[in-house]
Amino acid sequence: MKEDVTVKHIDDVVVLFSGDSGDGMQLAGNIFSTVSATLGNSISTFPNYPADIRAPQGSLTGVSGFKVHVSADQSYTPGDQCDVLVAMNAAALKTQYKQAKPNATIIIDADAFQAKDLEKAEFKTNDPLGEMGIDHDRVIICHMTQMVKDCLSDTGMDVKSMLKCRNMFALGLVCWLYSRDIEIAFNFLREKFAKKPEIAEANIRVIQAGYDFGHNTHSSAANVYYIDAHNKQSGRYMDITGNKATAYGFIAAAEKAGLKLYLGSYPITPATDVLHELAKHKSLGVTTVQCEDEIAGCASSVGAAFAGALAVTSTSGPGICLKSEAMNLAVIMELPLVVLDVQRGGPATGLPTKSEQTDLLQVLFGRNGESPMPVLAATSPTDCFDAAYEASKMALEHMTPVVLLTDAFVANGSGAFRLPDLNEYPAINPPYVPEELRGTWTPYQRNAEGSRYWAVPGREGFTHILGGLEKDNRTGVISTDPENHDLMTRLRQKKVDMIPVPDLHVAGDVDDAELLIVGFGGTFGHLRETMQTLRQQGHKVAHAHFKYINPLPKNTAEILKKYPKVVVAEQNMGQLAAFLRMKVDGFVPQQFNQVKGQPFVVNELVTAFQNLLNA
Repeated sequence: MKEDVTVKHIDDVVVLFSGDSGDGMQLAGNIFSTVSATLGNSISTFPNYPADIRAPQGSLTGVSGFKVHVSADQSYTPGDQCDVLVAMNAAALKTQYKQAKPNATIIIDADAFQAKDLEKAEFKTNDPLGEMGIDHDRVIICHMTQMVKDCLSDTGMDVKSMLKCRNMFALGLVCWLYSRDIEIAFNFLREKFAKKPEIAEANIRVIQAGYDFGHNTHSSAANVYYIDAHNKQSGRYMDITGNKATAYGFIAAAEKAGLKLYLGSYPITPATDVLHELAKHKSLGVTTVQCEDEIAGCASSVGAAFAGALAVTSTSGPGICLKSEAMNLAVIMELPLVVLDVQRGGPATGLPTKSEQTDLLQVLFGRNGESPMPVLAATSPTDCFDAAYEASKMALEHMTPVVLLTDAFVANGSGAFRLPDLNEYPAINPPYVPEELRGTWTPYQRNAEGSRYWAVPGREGFTHILGGLEKDNRTGVISTDPENHDLMTRLRQKKVDMIPVPDLHVAGDVDDAELLIVGFGGTFGHLRETMQTLRQQGHKVAHAHFKYINPLPKNTAEILKKYPKVVVAEQNMGQLAAFLRMKVDGFVPQQFNQVKGQPFVVNELVTAFQNLLNA
């Protein structure tokens, strides 16, 4: 490194890798995240996929992005704007520059800014930087395509295969700029391409070339940077996506309960990765079945629950519509089933690769009859592990189907995940029918918590039949008696209402806040960062976030009525606010609602809530 280049220690950086959907931006971003997590940094990522199956190469609609926020302290969000924008082609620069800070460093592949590329990106001149008003001094212009070809010229690879490594050049350059240990990236690639070592070594060579380009050309102006790591709890860490964490949480719950894990599923964006991940773990007693449709996926899981497994079915909003009949079957049969809903943009097929919170009322009420079902919502990619574990424990111990809500932002995003010690997690004790009830037991006999006893097939003396028709509370036979139906309806509701959940936690100015910010699920990080920003400005603000939505925490009404102003912020048209008004007498909150298919922008939230505080 040149002597006049200094290493400047900083607290955080936001990097946005962007390019054509075939340029490998997700892999480059994922490796940069993994390297940073391994170095002890907190990370928050936002992979942003195009909705097109394969948009025309170089087109504006085909741009794929991966934003990662690397921080010395807790990283709550991927960041509103980036410090570094990697634009692998003209379309990426055109569409993503609006996400760059005014002083951001821009890295471009000059070889992808030819006349035909500029035409596809709808530039009107041959000077895209001047046309967009970008200061040339902030731009690192690399002839990446040519340098990658030169780097791999002696490998015998064809040109198409060489260009698939172009993303690694950008990764190497960014790793040099932020003093990342590229040996970690090398190890990642050797593991990922263990069966194709020649591919791994080609990518490694290109990363080194990108790193050396930064070093040899002094590409970062006066400084290179290093992001420190503060207050990191000791342990083993990995960069984990929300979907992978969800899958691991289900595996952990099954192991803790001593049960087989069954997933009945039908592929649907953005939930399919859970199916893919669980399918890898047959050695841990996991059975996965890719069914012919959503109904079959859920119905097969109902059968697995009856047979004594931890049964899970996974989907997104359109699949919840189709699964509702089988979910209702699990309600009336009182079987332990976890329904994973990775929310996406709707209605109908809507925005398959984008994120919303628009399924809440559907999972609460979108079934015929009185159909009570517990609902949990994961708050971050790493929280998906705990949320999946807790949903499984709730289903198994209370003999009820449970909905676990995540969303595309949480599911595809990632964070630094400390590998847990399963011994620290609470026991899972299903209410198996006790042996002393042999000979007198009936299918809807209950324990003290109101949960129906679970008689797993194969136990002599406990043979029974369940089904979708109402049953007599005493005998378990089909019943149309009105008084019995009223009783069974109330028993099913009471069972859900009695499930113990933690109190609602309030952060910030707990005792004297002028404004309470309320949210649920995957908006946690954006709302928490908004609260912190407002407090730094001198405002008295608190934040309460719902992970447990049905049943609500017992202190919900007390918290919501404590503060003079309350705003419920959600990525829908006001579903949580409506549910809270229904459950808490006299509660009339302010609302902040967006349905853009994109995460909240902290600066927009700060401005909106400043207006509420000043009103």
